[in-house]
Amino acid sequence: MLSAPLDTLRRVFGFQLFRPFQEEIVNRLIAGQDAFVLMPTGGGKSLCFQLPALQRKGLGIVVSPLISLMKDQVDALRTNGVRAAYYNSSLGQKESRQVLADMHAGRLDLLYIAPERLLSPGFLERLQGIDIALFAIDEAHCISQWGHDFRPEYTQLGLLREYFPDTPMVALTATADDQTRKDILEKLDLRLDDCFITSFDRPNIRYTVLEKHQPARQLMNFLGSRGKEAGIVYALSRKRVEEVARRLCDAGLSAAPYHAGLSDKERQRVQDLFLRDELQIVVATVAFGMGIDKSNVRFVVHYDLPKNIESYYQETGRAGRDGLPAEALLLFGYGDIALCRGLIEKGNNEQQNRIELHKLNAMASFAEALTCRRRVLLGYFGENTTEDCGNCDICLQPPESYDATEDARKALSCVFRVGQRFGAGHVIDVLRGIRNDRILRLKHDSLSTYGIGGDVSRDAWGNLLRQLVHHGYLYLDVGNYSVLRLTEKARPLLRGEETLRLAKPRIKVKVAKKTSSRSPSGVSYDPELFEALRELRKRLAEQDRVPPFVVFSDATLAEMASRRPRDDQSFLAINGVGQRKLERYGEDFLALLMDY
Repeated sequence: MLSAPLDTLRRVFGFQLFRPFQEEIVNRLIAGQDAFVLMPTGGGKSLCFQLPALQRKGLGIVVSPLISLMKDQVDALRTNGVRAAYYNSSLGQKESRQVLADMHAGRLDLLYIAPERLLSPGFLERLQGIDIALFAIDEAHCISQWGHDFRPEYTQLGLLREYFPDTPMVALTATADDQTRKDILEKLDLRLDDCFITSFDRPNIRYTVLEKHQPARQLMNFLGSRGKEAGIVYALSRKRVEEVARRLCDAGLSAAPYHAGLSDKERQRVQDLFLRDELQIVVATVAFGMGIDKSNVRFVVHYDLPKNIESYYQETGRAGRDGLPAEALLLFGYGDIALCRGLIEKGNNEQQNRIELHKLNAMASFAEALTCRRRVLLGYFGENTTEDCGNCDICLQPPESYDATEDARKALSCVFRVGQRFGAGHVIDVLRGIRNDRILRLKHDSLSTYGIGGDVSRDAWGNLLRQLVHHGYLYLDVGNYSVLRLTEKARPLLRGEETLRLAKPRIKVKVAKKTSSRSPSGVSYDPELFEALRELRKRLAEQDRVPPFVVFSDATLAEMASRRPRDDQSFLAINGVGQRKLERYGEDFLALLMDY
């Protein structure tokens, strides 16, 4: 006989087995104990609180930072037959009253709510007379100033302990370094033995990092191999977002911009089109994506360097949530680092600036790494592995290196000769022997380093200088017009006491082998049948007014196309098919599978 949690997992959510740690976390919460859960995006965090909320008496309350996340998760729960609702500013008065009435009448299993609304005196008073099954704090990294998306309203959630000392609490996040974890545990009064930390690894995501060189062309070359797959392109500024989106549209791609400068109505329109598979690419600032539950995003591109590894990890994690192969492409350049550092140093909080600069340096180190990308990424989060992943650009196409000692000495000498008072552009002009008004006026054409690098291209010198900054031989003084200065580390290299090998710049994408005709387990399936199932899913989703992935994920469709169920029992054995979905969609999907 099945245990109650496993029976609910299969009957309601349609999954045959728990993922690592899920069952232990679920049983702990059912028993009334607390938990802290650190799982990667797509790792199954939601089930860790949704399932015990159904097993325990009373209402499960989920604290969530974004309206879009609430709506997506509630839509998915209702499709599975769970009595769920959200209570936020998007509801009208009539809808709000209905949610509150359902809550008081015991007609809800789960309620999603923002922290500021939950902690308002009126709402806390309402909860006093209600059985609370548990509190789930989603995106818990928002509690910590070390977290990449710190939100002051989250810091008050510790009050829940005072009001509900006997109610179990679970905090969940996909991204938290050691300091962020400590903050979460302290502010929510959780203990170290409450912690469940799974692997940060997302093996289905292929990580690629390229040096920026005509980035618009690099992006178009990458998209040329993606067909009609859905993806997100992130850029740092609203202006860049608009520019990239316009260029993609001009090239005939289905793309739209998304940033905080657009109206709420327009942002909602773009998001809805993307969720319904009617828009292929969203070009966005980081305002887009947190809480987006779309499982069939096949690629994420960072057109600009993110400010920290946590943001990069979370944003790339929006690709391949269904477990199928996905791509993460990062374009990084010398100017990106300078821009990010300049933005950070404008902040008024010195301690926060120090934290953010530390995180930016770690991000730059990841971008220029010559070892397996996944090992660097996992190592940042304290997860060390001795094996290369075989699914990143470094593993698939090992970088060439060269003896850069002589060129590095030339560059460092030139920085010294111009008085450590100029930026990279001027240093390169001197090295290449350029005769312009500025050089002639400053008499830098008479320097010993003038023209000693005329046989090296401007781009190559730019790459070399950037690597010298990253490796600590040069300091880029962003607060003083981005001038270059020598560091102590440069002395032994200039004196001839050491040599230096650097990576050759990598500017082309190696097109990945197509793996879309294999399911996560590696079993082949018919791609034509898969597309037919996708079309049926889209029609049914439109009828139900929900995003297609709420009906079934791509991974579930891939399993259907591989195993080809013929009756209710074999259809129920497909991961992602629960009892309610069998009743609602089984007849249509089985008919297609039988006829195909």
